[in-house]
Amino acid sequence: MTESTRQRLNAIRDVVQVDIGNRGLARDPVENLLTVTRDDFAVACQRIAQHPAPRLGIITGFTIPTATPIAAETDGPLGAISLARACLEMGIGVEIVADPNCEAALRAGLMHLGLADRVPVANIPADREAIRAGAPWTIPPTHLIPLERVGPGHTVESLRAQPGNDLEMIAEFSRLVPESERGRCRSMRGIDVTDLVRPAHWLIEESTLPVIGIGDGGNEIGMGRIGWDIIRRNIPRGELVACRVPAEQLIVAGVSNWGAWALAAGIALLRSHRLADSWYNPQVEHDLLAVMVEAGPLVDGVIGKPQVTVDGLDWPTYVRPLQQLEALQRAAV
Repeated sequence: MTESTRQRLNAIRDVVQVDIGNRGLARDPVENLLTVTRDDFAVACQRIAQHPAPRLGIITGFTIPTATPIAAETDGPLGAISLARACLEMGIGVEIVADPNCEAALRAGLMHLGLADRVPVANIPADREAIRAGAPWTIPPTHLIPLERVGPGHTVESLRAQPGNDLEMIAEFSRLVPESERGRCRSMRGIDVTDLVRPAHWLIEESTLPVIGIGDGGNEIGMGRIGWDIIRRNIPRGELVACRVPAEQLIVAGVSNWGAWALAAGIALLRSHRLADSWYNPQVEHDLLAVMVEAGPLVDGVIGKPQVTVDGLDWPTYVRPLQQLEALQRAAV
């Protein structure tokens, strides 16, 4: 990779690494969720772009227990379809798997775009043996992409396995997190959602495929790449919510959907592909989300209601990074 290409990839990464929700992604100015994964974005894009026949298995869906009604949030499924749209342009196959409460929204979104026959959608299996037998994929993927997908928190065993954790760190974890609270899937507010979601982490643990995680809060699959103590020091309730499941590369973004946009733009850059103008169109994105919210329903994860917003952001703020990514593509031509 040339230095010029690396700089352009870093520019794409920097567009989406803005802590718009003040979640604490970089509370510690020296060691935080962004600094310790700084080089992961370029490597992630490269691993997909340079593969001779990539096929992405996107795993998404985050149930909001405080929503009315209880439903999956808009961050994740929308980004999954946006990433799929871009990949299909580049000849990259995609499948999307999620909890059953996401299926209607995903199918409606793909139907709206005319992609229903090109992107298989399936439920995450509840049976570990089914996963070992190859479920839920119709064609085996080459890369797994957990996108805004909640995963289980740490245990003493996972801390021992994580590089850099000494006995003092393990003792601190044991003091802060009671045994009954360990290994559970949690919302950003620390609410236990384990019984509301399928065990998506089994798809990672039963696979040898490379994993590229995308998340924005420390509690998503892939965040096990970051040390427990780093998440604890940066994210509110981080000691409790930090996900133990690692990824080979981790894309941390202010909004997880933004991370999906960035990954698509980075792959396109490395493949010298100009994404269609419609991919960057905020109105197309808005119309897609409206269809998905109605069909799901999906809810805004911060507001907790079925509305056409993501993470409580007004629409111009939410789509600003998409417009900035388009400007970077235009400048590169």
